[in-house]
Amino acid sequence: MKRLASVAGAFYPASCPEIETLIAQFNSILDQALAESDVLSIKPRAIISPHAGYIYSGFTANIAHRVLANSRPKRVIVIGPSHRVYLKGVSGSFYDAYETPCGDLEIDREYLEHLGTKFDISFVPEAHQEHSTETQMPFIKHYLPDSKVIELVYGDMDPLYLAAMCEYILSDPDNAIVISTDLSHYYPKEKAEILDSYCLKAVHDLDVELLHKGCEACGKIGMEAIIIAAKALGLKPVILDYRTSADATGDESAVVGYMSAAFV
Repeated sequence: MKRLASVAGAFYPASCPEIETLIAQFNSILDQALAESDVLSIKPRAIISPHAGYIYSGFTANIAHRVLANSRPKRVIVIGPSHRVYLKGVSGSFYDAYETPCGDLEIDREYLEHLGTKFDISFVPEAHQEHSTETQMPFIKHYLPDSKVIELVYGDMDPLYLAAMCEYILSDPDNAIVISTDLSHYYPKEKAEILDSYCLKAVHDLDVELLHKGCEACGKIGMEAIIIAAKALGLKPVILDYRTSADATGDESAVVGYMSAAFV
């Protein structure tokens, strides 16, 4: 039973050497830009990472995954919104392995079954062709090749319930969480930056109310959940990167916003 890659060759390269080349390019830019910064040495318990095509959001996602590797978690739980399948609640990756172009990641079935009984996690196979979660896996394979993974895809659900799940997951020091989300979609750049500023400030201030005043993230339920959990656990947010698709395309007429953040 394997969770097969469904968007390789579309959202990210289908060949391992191409992925490795991209990550090396992202890190070369990062090392030059942050030569005198200690941000790359932080040890997060959780990150927020975008999930668009790597040419658009890969740089932003890479920073988050690079610093997550400092924590050396034994288990990474990737949580993302369902884009293609209507879902009530959460579906878990009840498979044995997760396919990536650079080799499979082991899925921690035993821990997922434990979570599933505690938090009513279902298994909806068609929900596991989801790009919001899958785009995170090649980064995990690169930076944390020995970590086990779990994919949780959520639909219509109460953020407070997901927050309780996040808090429970993070009560185990061997665990880390990846919350997957993009920000506003297809507004002119100026308007997008205003809307996205609510998302960024909500994370920075751990303020759920701000999320509902303008943030249009597709993974807003996940963002709200991790903000609530971080506040309860005394984790400090660090905004790592923000940009829009215009940085890659030059087209400012209809952009998508991307952010990455860490909770330490």
